[in-house]
Amino acid sequence: MHIEHLAVYVQDLERSRAFYERWFRATANARYDSRNSPGFASYFLTFPHGGARIELMQHSGAVAAVAVAVAAARASGYAHLAIRVDDEQLVDSLTATMLEAGVTMVSAPRRTGDGYYESVIADPDGNLIEIVA
Repeated sequence: MHIEHLAVYVQDLERSRAFYERWFRATANARYDSRNSPGFASYFLTFPHGGARIELMQHSGAVAAVAVAVAAARASGYAHLAIRVDDEQLVDSLTATMLEAGVTMVSAPRRTGDGYYESVIADPDGNLIEIVA
C-alpha cells in the first residue's frame, strides 16, 4: 500500500496551483469542474520524482463555508505536508528564494530531533509545508 494523494481545500484554486507549480515543480492536470456538484473544482498535482499527489480543491458556497468552519474548530487533523528535496543546500536555497519572494517562513532551516534537515513555510492558504532533506 501507499498514499495515492492528499486533498486540501484552498480559497483560490488558481493561486494555489501556481504556488505549487512554481516552488515545487508540480504539474497540474486539466482543471476539473464538477457537473454534479456546481461550484466544485480541483486540480491533481504530480511531482517530478513521483510519490503521492496533492489534490487542490475549491468549493464555493455553503459546502465550503462548512468545511472551513469544521477545520477551524478541530483540535486534531492533518498538521502539515512534507516535501522532500535532494539535499540540505536545496532546503537552504529554496527557503531563501521563497522568503525573498514574500512566502511566509514559519521555521528557518534547521536539524530536527527526528533527524530531518528542514524548514517550514506556509502556502497561500496557511497550510504548513515542511521542506525536508
